[in-house]
Amino acid sequence: MKNAYCRRTFLSHGLAGLGGLALGNLLLRENCSAATTNDSSLLAPHFPPKVKRVIHLCMAGGPSHLETFDYKPMLRKLDGQPMPESFTTGQQLAQLQGSELRCLGAQYDFETYGKSGMQIGNILPHIGSVVDDIAVVRSMFTEQINHDPAHTFMNTGSIIPGRASMGSWVLYGLGSISENLPGYVVLTSAGGGEGQPISSRQWHNGVLPGNLQGVEFQSAGDPVHYVSNPAGVSTSAQRDLVDTVNRINSIASGQSSDPDIATRIEQYELAFRMQASVPDLMDTSNEPQSILDLYGCTPGDGSFASNCMLARRLAERGVRFIQLYHRGWDHHNNLKKDIVEASRLVDQPTAALIKDLKLRGMLDDTLIIWGGEFGRTPMAQPARKSGDWTHEGRDHHIKAFSVFLCGGGIRGGVTHGDTDELGYGVVSEPTSVHDLHATMLHLLGIDHERLTFKSQGLDMRLTGVEHSKVIHEILT
Repeated sequence: MKNAYCRRTFLSHGLAGLGGLALGNLLLRENCSAATTNDSSLLAPHFPPKVKRVIHLCMAGGPSHLETFDYKPMLRKLDGQPMPESFTTGQQLAQLQGSELRCLGAQYDFETYGKSGMQIGNILPHIGSVVDDIAVVRSMFTEQINHDPAHTFMNTGSIIPGRASMGSWVLYGLGSISENLPGYVVLTSAGGGEGQPISSRQWHNGVLPGNLQGVEFQSAGDPVHYVSNPAGVSTSAQRDLVDTVNRINSIASGQSSDPDIATRIEQYELAFRMQASVPDLMDTSNEPQSILDLYGCTPGDGSFASNCMLARRLAERGVRFIQLYHRGWDHHNNLKKDIVEASRLVDQPTAALIKDLKLRGMLDDTLIIWGGEFGRTPMAQPARKSGDWTHEGRDHHIKAFSVFLCGGGIRGGVTHGDTDELGYGVVSEPTSVHDLHATMLHLLGIDHERLTFKSQGLDMRLTGVEHSKVIHEILT
């Protein structure tokens, strides 16, 4: 008979079809399970939160703790002398491995600020004016000695690229507050030193649902490309187009139960709403001159100062997690000159953000985190190209660095932990990156051990599998 199947062909095709049906059923179950167990947030915190949003001021490149928050008189006394081998023997170094190691004392003086009498480098006088609102952790350490993996670890709690960022974890845990803007926004600026590139995977959603990924806004010009309708396209016509695309996507979602389709529908809807909300966000005509002077900015100029004021406006509009990168703290050489410029660019705006939020009654429910991905060595690094010691800098350092926290639930005017007399290693209250993450989540009302997402049979979490602790000593 024409086109007739033989018995062997019939059985092979039939069994393949049954296998496909079985596989499809398993995939459908997996997708449905993911949608029901992982696609939703906690909806309610584990315990009463102290804050409802986070602003992370990321000093990309690694600021030197030895010129900013961790004064070491002994290092100054040993300036120019050989670094004691007892500190460095067998230790991991970045670019100084096998080099002559000389001590490099603080290039600028420290001064006492505030009622608390905290010592801060005098290159940060504006931050010095708000020390009674901040808690400095001087005993941070990390695992990665080069920029990109160190940023990855600081952002995701893992050295493995592709894991979810802390902003995505916060959104997963608590959801977004704003209906018309992304729940997680990233802004970048540069100046004051070598500007290491920042990869967009630093704000990636990883294994979490795609709608939790951070959205980068442009720091100058239109913050979002193509946010305005093209010439001749009305808002109603745009609405019709979005509705039509979403109907098609809904049909596809019903057929495949693919969670990525639901993410696309959400993205189209958010993009449509942003066409109205973003112009309002960027319209700073109602900002008084006193506020512009406070930040020292020209709105929309791409500076860290402008981004800090925009961070406050984003916070007012319900954005849950705001991340501001300033690329300018990689001071391998010309430290004495460049750290002054980097500090000048971020010092006043950082203090202004704290003061502005406080004036508006928003600091009480905002957590600010300021710091880099690691610190810098107590040893000098000669200029890399010429080997000139007169333009010396500091190399990457993972054994000790400083960050500060400010806002709701934070005890102001305190320091936590300490380093040795040369600022090389932590000697009290060692504080890991995972401890910092656990503290952030705690202030948001989240138990870091219970915030998990099942992927490939594992319960993934931001703070990893080893023991992590909340830094209760800096909390109210």
